[in-house]
Amino acid sequence: MATRIASARPAAFRFLRSSTSRGLSSPRAAHHRTLSASMDSAPVPAADELAFGPWMIKRSEVFKATTKTFAFVNIRPLVPGHVLVSPVRIVPRFSDLNPDEVADMWTTAHEVGKKLEPHYGASSMTYAIQDGPAAGQTVPHVHIHILPRMAGDFEKNDEVYDAIEGNEGDIKEALAEGSGARQGTQKLDLDIERKNRSAEEMAEEARTLAALFT
Repeated sequence: MATRIASARPAAFRFLRSSTSRGLSSPRAAHHRTLSASMDSAPVPAADELAFGPWMIKRSEVFKATTKTFAFVNIRPLVPGHVLVSPVRIVPRFSDLNPDEVADMWTTAHEVGKKLEPHYGASSMTYAIQDGPAAGQTVPHVHIHILPRMAGDFEKNDEVYDAIEGNEGDIKEALAEGSGARQGTQKLDLDIERKNRSAEEMAEEARTLAALFT
């Protein structure tokens, strides 16, 4: 089942520490403070990385988090501001979430969309879930794609869903290999042209987006 919406651990929360002590640079420290301010009132223990399926997302790439949900930037965005929202608990299917997780994830997606639309000068938003492998999901961890939209950003409006399906493979391959073009058929030229962004680029975007929630 694919969910498309367009609009005009504890155990799974892995806390990985560096084997050696690291000081935070000034920009990173500023991002850490901004991110903390964007969280809900319940305490969220600090973590260097958050689990996204079998892979880890650097804390510097997360721009909003609650005790149940985190929002992070995309390594190969389809459009400017294309981000992901995922539950902290690792579950592969939307139906595996409990009601509190569903509510928190969609509330977070709603808040993220409200901030991203004016920030990127968009006129509409796309929210999409690919729920299961037959729907195009490649990372076995529920996540919502959020894309700011503008008139003419895709030749045909529904091509965005083909592009998202291609992006699923991009994310999996980029996380698994760290670099290199996605293998297999590309659905749009946009997929071919996109390359992995650097950690610095992603951290900078996350800092900018985190500031929208302060």
